Amino acid sequence: MRQFEMNPLRLTILVYAAIFLLMIAPVCFAQRSADKKPEAAKQPAAEYKSSAAYAEVLERKTELQANLESLLVEFTYDYPKVKEIKYTLGLLQKETDRLAGAKTVNATQMTLALGKLIVRKTELETDLWSLSETYKPEHPDVKRAKRKVEIYEAAIKEILG
Repeated sequence: MRQFEMNPLRLTILVYAAIFLLMIAPVCFAQRSADKKPEAAKQPAAEYKSSAAYAEVLERKTELQANLESLLVEFTYDYPKVKEIKYTLGLLQKETDRLAGAKTVNATQMTLALGKLIVRKTELETDLWSLSETYKPEHPDVKRAKRKVEIYEAAIKEILG
């Protein structure tokens, strides 16, 4: 029996296939169920899942989950990179919940640019977390990292309202 091998090309293909399926499944489900539900019963809250912002965040989450799975083959949950990825995944989940809870789902708000801002902000928050593990809050690097996170958060709030 041949042992299953996961080469980088196969992993990339699987990641993109998962992203595609996660993006297309809500659309297919919505089309099927649209015929069965009256207009008043439709839930606009799930519309955020068809936005470019959500797709960008989902792509990053999928990449990180794939990296986490490959690391867990060799390392434990105590490994620093594993901890970092888990922390970032938690931040991305919070941002996904934030998109889901947005008061108004407007296609002009849920753009690719918003998704990129969110992904970049979570990366900066992870950097801040790593720096905070090493340095005191008064350290200049920690202060700079914190200010960057604040700038990205302000931009996201400006878009989402």
